[in-house]
Amino acid sequence: MVDKDELVLALQRGERDAVARAYELFHERVRTFARRLLHDESAAEDLVHEVFVTLPSAIRSFRGESALPTFLVGIAVRHARHHVRAAARRRAAMERLSLAPPPDGAPDAEDRAYAEQLARALSRAMDKLPDDQRAVFVLCEMDERTSAEVAMIVGAPEGTVRTRLFHAKRKLRDILEREGFR
Repeated sequence: MVDKDELVLALQRGERDAVARAYELFHERVRTFARRLLHDESAAEDLVHEVFVTLPSAIRSFRGESALPTFLVGIAVRHARHHVRAAARRRAAMERLSLAPPPDGAPDAEDRAYAEQLARALSRAMDKLPDDQRAVFVLCEMDERTSAEVAMIVGAPEGTVRTRLFHAKRKLRDILEREGFR
């Protein structure tokens, strides 16, 4: 078992294998967040790589106010802007080129088709959110983190996190209603 406090100290001392140990322990948590935020496997992998490449320099700002995995997700949030925009462009291009698969005739095919349409519409709607609102929405609603945790991750007051989440939900609801989803 790895002592996480010792791992932080090893990272701060610049020990060569410390980043590898951190990756071993926490890459899946960062990857899960990145997938939810970006909706793109390749971009999520790029973001995970970026987080751990920048960890040796970023660890200098770690003050122990949060757990190391929370700190790593915070790094991902700060690096996500470029990836979010690129992923949105790729999704839009793929959507323009793709055709919906024909229904398979199963009794629940209509429900499945509706759910898939709603998921695509939500993904497009999330692309329209400002980066700060998108990150808070993913962290609170998809990762089910508390507003206090999210505040630490994004470096904003807890009240600001709640306000961003409120506005994100309102914008998503408005966009989805305009597209015919109720």
